[in-house]
Order: sequence, then structure tokens, then C-alpha cells
Amino acid sequence: MSAMFRSFSNINYRIWFAGALVSNIGGWMQATAQDWVVLTELTDNDATAMGVTMALQFGPPLVLVSLTGWVADRFERRRILLATQASLLLLAVAAGVLLLTGVMTLPMMFGFALGFGVVNAFDAPARQAFVSDMVSTVETSNAVALNSASFNLARMIGPAVGGLLIVAIGSGWVFVVNAATFLAMMFALLMMRTGLLAPRPKNRSRGGLAAGFRYVWGRSDLRVVFVMVFLIGAFGMNFPIFASTMAIEFDSGADGYGVLSSILAIGSLVGALLAARRDRARVRVMIAAAGGFGVAAFVSSAMPSYISYAVTLMFIGFMIVTLLTTANGYVQITTDAALRGRVLALYMAVIMGSTPVGAPIAGWVADVFGPRAAIMLGGAAGLVACLIGTIWVLSSGRLHRRTESRFLLTLDETRPLAVVDEADPVEFSDEAAQTTPIRTARKE
Repeated sequence: MSAMFRSFSNINYRIWFAGALVSNIGGWMQATAQDWVVLTELTDNDATAMGVTMALQFGPPLVLVSLTGWVADRFERRRILLATQASLLLLAVAAGVLLLTGVMTLPMMFGFALGFGVVNAFDAPARQAFVSDMVSTVETSNAVALNSASFNLARMIGPAVGGLLIVAIGSGWVFVVNAATFLAMMFALLMMRTGLLAPRPKNRSRGGLAAGFRYVWGRSDLRVVFVMVFLIGAFGMNFPIFASTMAIEFDSGADGYGVLSSILAIGSLVGALLAARRDRARVRVMIAAAGGFGVAAFVSSAMPSYISYAVTLMFIGFMIVTLLTTANGYVQITTDAALRGRVLALYMAVIMGSTPVGAPIAGWVADVFGPRAAIMLGGAAGLVACLIGTIWVLSSGRLHRRTESRFLLTLDETRPLAVVDEADPVEFSDEAAQTTPIRTARKE
């Protein structure tokens, strides 16, 4: 099997990938319908209302991070995911019925956005950490990248199909169709061979979120990664606002907006697949991707036509996914297994929780100064993130350090725990130095 798809040698991961792909397609269909409903059916092209909807949906991961991270580390993640998928199914059905009966109002949609956000706050860290339960340590970075590829393949298909379905059968039915796709993920979770999942490491830490926060704060590399991700998440990832308002400016309808989202996903998919080929996640790749996103965003804001704007979205998608996939893999691989759920909860809180900060601001800028100004704001955030990462590399002297390797001796083998190059230090706190032995997941 090629290096790009090496995680598929694991049967549990193959089952997971198939279920996630179907569910993600439905999720992107619903996201497209929800954005369009708020922007055109419940308001009169009010981008600020759309920003508030996004803030309510992505705010709970930040507010509930102390609880969600603890839950992901304390309980069996497969059961957590079964519960969250069932909850999301019920919410989608309820929202779809209200839309189909004409009862839905803007405050009610705000409430559903909050409900989706609360459930996803528990789903996200458990889902991310569950990847490490399915595959071996050396395959984790590849599995994370393939997850991103699945997500972005769905992003290519879902928004376009969602936009067409809005026109053909109405937005309410899109929510109902998405509810059905959650069954695919639930079926995949039930079909997994639990005996092949990695045994859960004993959770020695009693510090809850504080232990995860201390761990991140004690590592300068993770601090920089989290700051870069926050800036991009807050001001650069407001694609529903950017694409929908630009679609209106170019006199395109819901189908035109859906196509823009799918085109964005083409570059995202390429970025995820290239990340899957890399043997490890590097900080310098994140820095380059942040700078590339900033440049691409400014170019995008100057495009005079729908077609030219759509072309630039492929480059934006490529840079964003390269940064986020690399960051996710880096955090998972270099984090103590006993704290992985809490650290990933913090990471997801930074990504998803940054939206309540940036989305209302981006929406206000789009309303007052136009969508192009909002896109430039995101581009500026990318350049600042690149600058912060570059300053850290230069000031810490990483460019002048020799390549070195750290090894962890297990019972009968020696394997690299992490490979550290001049721009990619892996710094371990005292607690991280007590990392549990590297395991090898059993395969079919």
C-alpha cells in the first residue's frame, strides 16, 4: 500500500473512513442550507446575523472545554461518539421539520445553532483522539491527514449537492437528508472490532483541564501553534460569510454559493493528500502555509469576476488545510497519551472557539465595508500568524540546531519517539517525559 494511504491497512480505520465520508457529506449539505436560510430566508442578506449564528455554533467548544476534554480522556471514545451522533441526528430532524412547516424563526435557528455547537463540543475532541485509538503511533499523522482528506472530499460534494437540493426541494429537506447520513457513522462505530482498538492509557493526572493547559503552556512550540491556529480560525476561516456575500455580489444564487464551497474544497483535498505523504508534521510547514494563505486571501479579494474569484479559492483551501492538518498531527504525535484528550479539547476550542471572536467582526466588516474588506482582514491575520511563527523560529535558535532524534526504549525494540529538525523542536515537559511506551496497533 502506498505511503499516502498506509492507514487503510487497519480494518477499523477503513470502516471509520467510509462512515465519516458519508456523514461529512451530509454535514456540509446542512451547513450550506443553514447559512443560506439565515442569509436569505430569515433575514434580508444580513451577514451580521450569519456571523452570530456561527458564533453560537462554534462558541460552546470554548466555553465547555474543561468538561469536554475530561470526558474524552475519561470515557470510552467510541461510546461518546455514538451518543453525539445520535444527538446530532435528532437536532437535524427537528430543524428540518420546523423549516418544512414554516415555523422556523431567526431566534429558533440561533437556538439550533447553539444546540449543534454544544453536541459538537463533546464530539470534536473525542473524534480527534479516537484516531490515535485506531492506528499505531507511527501512522497517526497519516490517519489525521486522511481524515482531513475525507472531510474535504465531502466538502467538494456536500455544498454543491446542498445548493442544488435547496433549489430543487427546499432547505428543510436538506436537514432531513443530513439526519439520515448520521446513521452511516453510527453503523461504522458499531461495526468496529473493539479488540483491535488501543488500550486506554491509565489517566494519572488529576488536574483536569488545568493539567492540559499547564502541559501546553510549558511547551513553546505548542503555544506558537495554538496562537497561529487561533488567528487563522478567528479571522481567516469565515468562509460561509466570505463566499455567500461574494456570491450575492456576483449575482449568484444558492447553487452558486454551493459551487464556491466545493471549489474551495478542491484545494483543501489536495492539501490533505499531500500532508498524508509526509512522514511527520513540521512547524515550518505551518508557518509557510499561514503566509501562503495571507497572500492568497489578498489576491482573492481583488478578483473581478465569479470565475476568477472561484479559482483563487482553490489556493486558499490548499493553504488552510495544509496548516490545520499539520497542526493537528503535530499536536497528536507530540502529546502525552494520558493528556491527549484534554490537549485536543484545547486545540479544538482554539479552532472552533475562535469563530465567536472573528465571525461577528467579519460579518460586520462585510456589511459596512463590503465582503472584499472582510476577506482582506482574514489575509492580514494569516500574515500575522506567519510572522509570529517566523519570529519564534528565529528567536529560539531552531534554525541553527543540528538535526537530532529522540528514542524511546520499549521491552524489545527501539523506535524514534520524535524526529526533531532545525525548525521543528519537540519540547517535552517533565510530565511528557513519562510518555507511555509506543504501541503498535494490530492489523487485519
